[in-house]
Amino acid sequence: MTDTQTRVETSRRDLLAASLIGTLPLLLAAGAEASPLNPEQTIIRAPDDLPWVPSKGYPERSVDRCTLTGDINGSGLYYTLIRWWPGYMSAPHTYTTARFCMVLAGTWWCNSGADFDPAACVPVKAGSFVRRVAGTPHYDGVVRDGTEPAVIAICGMAPVNYRLVDPSQPGWRRV
Repeated sequence: MTDTQTRVETSRRDLLAASLIGTLPLLLAAGAEASPLNPEQTIIRAPDDLPWVPSKGYPERSVDRCTLTGDINGSGLYYTLIRWWPGYMSAPHTYTTARFCMVLAGTWWCNSGADFDPAACVPVKAGSFVRRVAGTPHYDGVVRDGTEPAVIAICGMAPVNYRLVDPSQPGWRRV
C-alpha cells in the first residue's frame, strides 16, 4: 500500500468514525424520556374546570367572574377573568390601581369618562389589549346586539378599591 493509499484509507476511516460519533447523541436521546409533569409545580385548569361565578348584586347572565389567582380586595398581584353577556355594561366606575386587560373572546365595548353613553363605546375585539389607567372613570360590557359574551383577562395590583361614579345607582346597566 502506498503512502497516498494509506492516507485515503485513514481519511475514510476517520470520516466514518466521525459520522458514527456524531449520531451518538441522537441515538442516546431517543431512549431518554422527559420527567412527568409535577402538578404542584405546574398548575393547569382546563376550561371546564374554571370556577366561574355570577357577580354579586348583578342580574343573572349579566357578568361572571373567575378568579385565577390573588384577590382584587386583598393585596398584591391578582389575575381574573370577566365574562360580560350581551345587553349588559358596567356603570361608570374607577379603581385606584391600573388594570391590564386582554380580550380573549368576543367583542368588549369600552369607553372612558363619568357620563354613561353606550353608543359612544369602542368595540375591542378578541386579541386586543386594554390598559385602564388608575383613578380614571370608565365603563364597559357588551352591547345589546352582541352575538356572544366577551371574556376578558384582567391583571393588576390589589387592592383595586372599586368605586362607582354615582353610588346611588347600581353597578350595572341594561343596554
